[in-house]
Amino acid sequence: MEYKHLGRSGLTVSRLCLGTMNFGSRTEESASHEIMDRALAEGVNFFDTANVYGGDAGKGRTEEVVGSWFAHGAERREKTVLATKVYGNMSDWPNDTFLSARNIVRACDASLRRLQTDWIDLYQFHHVDLRTPWEEIWQACETLVAQGKVLYVGSSNHAAWQIAAANEAAARRHFQGLVSEQSHYNLLTRHVELEVLPAAKHYGVGIIPWSPLAGGLLAGVLEKAEEGRRADERTQKRVAKLRPQLEKYEAFCREIGAAPADVGVAWLLHQKAVTAPIIGPRTMEQFEGALAALHLTLDADQLARLDEIFPGYKAAPMEYAW
Repeated sequence: MEYKHLGRSGLTVSRLCLGTMNFGSRTEESASHEIMDRALAEGVNFFDTANVYGGDAGKGRTEEVVGSWFAHGAERREKTVLATKVYGNMSDWPNDTFLSARNIVRACDASLRRLQTDWIDLYQFHHVDLRTPWEEIWQACETLVAQGKVLYVGSSNHAAWQIAAANEAAARRHFQGLVSEQSHYNLLTRHVELEVLPAAKHYGVGIIPWSPLAGGLLAGVLEKAEEGRRADERTQKRVAKLRPQLEKYEAFCREIGAAPADVGVAWLLHQKAVTAPIIGPRTMEQFEGALAALHLTLDADQLARLDEIFPGYKAAPMEYAW
């Protein structure tokens, strides 16, 4: 396993981040524990969750599953860099949502109880809250850091100007601010290259891409659709729209002898701004498959071919101005 510092921080994380969104809902607790054990055995020390994850089992259920795994001991918690999130509504009461100081502090305490731990390594804002000033947000985070409940703070789904505003406000308070940004980023969705990635580089913010395979479209969807495993109407509509690109992509993967899913994750690992793509396995087989991407090296010509199939963006303003 290779490791990398998370942004400008001294925190060292694995190049793959284990996403736990399926745990406790689509993946039962015992199977979830087995995947997490295997992840640690493979050197994956970076786990991502959120207070709202749980699906039909209810919000908070995923954190409970991770917490019950920590409770087995054997230094599981000590070896894990734990990331969770705050923002989404946990109830219908008005202050149980968004990023008020009240919600940040109370939601953190609730996550700690579910996770059965004393601290969160990376506490992330799941979305931007345009109605709460950064001064209030940082006040709450400073309190949590001072109490030892949170060590680092990150964002998710934030625009470049919001990352800038956040870190400038933190600097005025002599606070570390954001060290990471969790963005929707993959070969099909490259909008963050315009401004988010340049801003992240400027402020020393590590990028943690979610949905690295574009909801399965980059995982060999054409072949699987033909086999009937992905023949649902919604998937077929998405495939029909992107079929010319997907045909070229899957042909390219066959040409280099690599699985499409491996190529999609490996491409992200070759992007300088990326710290660790989030893989969200539902089964052990899916987790084991994701590990192969770590061993796939794409040369300059192959990366250029992928850019031809899925064009990206230059950093703004060069993308649209001289």
